[in-house]
Amino acid sequence: MKRRSKTSQWHRRHVKDPWVQRAQKAGYRSRAAFKLEEIQASEKLIRPGHVVVDLGAAPGGWSQLAADALQGKGGVYGIDLLSIDPVPGAVFLQGDFRDERMQAQLLQVAETDKVDIVLSDMSPDLTGIKVADQAKSIGLCEAVLAFATENLTEDGVLLIKVFQGSGFDEFYRDFKARFQKVKTKKPKASRDQSKETYLLGRGLREVG
Repeated sequence: MKRRSKTSQWHRRHVKDPWVQRAQKAGYRSRAAFKLEEIQASEKLIRPGHVVVDLGAAPGGWSQLAADALQGKGGVYGIDLLSIDPVPGAVFLQGDFRDERMQAQLLQVAETDKVDIVLSDMSPDLTGIKVADQAKSIGLCEAVLAFATENLTEDGVLLIKVFQGSGFDEFYRDFKARFQKVKTKKPKASRDQSKETYLLGRGLREVG
């Protein structure tokens, strides 16, 4: 009963959320699109001609916005464990981005050996056990950082969602060690009570 009650509360809050209502009117697949929209407006991350990878892309809101920013020049390549309905200007692969075979397939489809932008708005499947969920979240972030370090161009960009909590400080130090320029972003579309923050890294450092 408690879980059902919490689900009902979330649904009511979700339906009344002004960002959800705005997303529906704008034709975006999720309210999360406004987070990327705000960051894109201030930082100009995605430019025509870029190759953009969207990790954990479902339901496709970030890929939608990225494809629009490319203006038909470049490409968006999304990966998720879930299937995603088509988005004009984007190609979706279904699988685990941590799988080396999926990474090879991605680069083959994109016809490149390096990418310009890596985006990640991923969250793990939550269990309700805060310690376990935070550990899973940081683990995903570490995998995204490893992917970006391996596959970005030298002046490439990583934008990633991270939840503050256990392991955040260590991940932030590692993130700063990988990029020449780092910013922390908290878009207006992020819920006030959410511990999510976005880390933006530009230009890979030489590691080793």
